[in-house]
Order: sequence, then structure tokens, then C-alpha cells
Amino acid sequence: MSEPANGRAVRATMFVRGSVQGVGFRWWTRARALELGLVGHARNTSDGRVEVVAQGSADAVAALEALLRESPSTTRRPGRVESVVVQPGVPKDGTSGFVER
Repeated sequence: MSEPANGRAVRATMFVRGSVQGVGFRWWTRARALELGLVGHARNTSDGRVEVVAQGSADAVAALEALLRESPSTTRRPGRVESVVVQPGVPKDGTSGFVER
């Protein structure tokens, strides 16, 4: 992963609850994350949520979180998000790309 402009990466795990499985939500999230220069993944969990792990600049991670929370009519985001819970994490070396799992 290339270093963010400020030289420091941040990492966050976001748990997205709502109607977010089987509607293209992970694909949409991956596209937005790549546009923001983030690395990580989006995967379905067994309880119906989507787990989004994003790493990059603090501004880019915050921008992705804001997109996940926005109204679908504003972002053309598929599905319906009821809540997003964010857990900060420790950046990991050697992480590249953003994938759907």
C-alpha cells in the first residue's frame, strides 16, 4: 500500500447493518473504497451484516464511512443501511487492494 499524504495510515472495521446482503452492496463499497485509495475488504457476516475493513488516510477512511451512512438517493448505494458501527484498528503492513470476500 502506498503511504497516505500525511505519512500515516489508519485502519477501521465498520459493521453495516440493514438490507445489505444480496443487493450489490459489497461491490458498491469496493468501488468507492478503490476511488478513495483505500485497501481492505468487504464481506458478508453470518448475522446479515457486512463487515468493511478499510485502511488508508484518515480522510479517506472517514469519507468511506460517510458514504456508507448517506441516504441511498444521494449516493445511489444499493440496499438499506440501518446502522454503521466503527471499530478503530491498527494498520497492517503488506495490505494491498480492496476485495469482496
